[in-house]
Amino acid sequence: MVPVASLRHADSPRLEGESSEHVRALAGVSADLPPILVHRGTMRVVDGMHRLRAAILNGRREIKVLYFDGADADVFVAAVRANIGHGLPLSLPDREAAAARILFSHPQWSDRAIGEATGLAATTVARIRIRTIDKDSQPDVRIGRDGRVRPINGAAGRRLAGRLFGERPEASLREIAEMAGISPATAKDVRERLRRGDDPVPAKLTLAERKSEAVARGGRAETPVVSTLQRKGVMPDAEQILRKLQRDPSLRLNDNGRVLLRWLSSRSVNTQEWEGIEDEIPAHCVPLVADLAVGLADEWAKFAEVLRRRARTEMA
Repeated sequence: MVPVASLRHADSPRLEGESSEHVRALAGVSADLPPILVHRGTMRVVDGMHRLRAAILNGRREIKVLYFDGADADVFVAAVRANIGHGLPLSLPDREAAAARILFSHPQWSDRAIGEATGLAATTVARIRIRTIDKDSQPDVRIGRDGRVRPINGAAGRRLAGRLFGERPEASLREIAEMAGISPATAKDVRERLRRGDDPVPAKLTLAERKSEAVARGGRAETPVVSTLQRKGVMPDAEQILRKLQRDPSLRLNDNGRVLLRWLSSRSVNTQEWEGIEDEIPAHCVPLVADLAVGLADEWAKFAEVLRRRARTEMA
């Protein structure tokens, strides 16, 4: 229990400040409210200004607190974390503004780490980063949610590792990884890809790199060339290909073939379908649906890469 007069007001992530209606509602609660969170070093309220206001409104001179012992720079982050999961949740504009502020105070944090702290999708944080932070002032590495440090441009590290494997065939995986600024596991993957004759950079990283560069320029990323039809300047007709596969007896008459056909039927989408749906998705669900679509596309890209590798082997 500490005197309410000893507490400093919170550096609130709420753009509109405290809600007087919520304060009155809490003041009318007869049960004991949870303790508020206070930064021990400064006695600043981290989480619980509404509860503090309610206690003052009820004439109380003391209030129960829990202490937060983090660094000054982490106080605001702790306040955001505490306000996205309980009580009066932060609005979307509150969380986006908080993400922009954390990007300045913790530029080394990854988009996913900041997204976890603010309740935003990583893609939303990435857009805020591009919009608010100068690219040249960004650190060369990011700290992820797991605390591990990773280079921002994984594609560049892989390309460098590919060159180093050619120049220093006697070097160990750990030495190559250290020189290229990547993990030993990534270095091993690069080595295996080179042995198979593949590009050291997976298609998904190349695509992400192009999209990032395009967004930085204010434009759109070019669509990568991924099929024979596209190389000829023709977009494949997904429905026509699916119908052809469904008529093929070698697929229809075996269990794995039927599983594949079910996959293709249930996970296919065309422009006419999604153009009628995109505007109806609730705003708060848009980042999640976008992340899911990217994840599904990534899995299909991996499947396509395996099939292309098999095709090259069988044609050799």
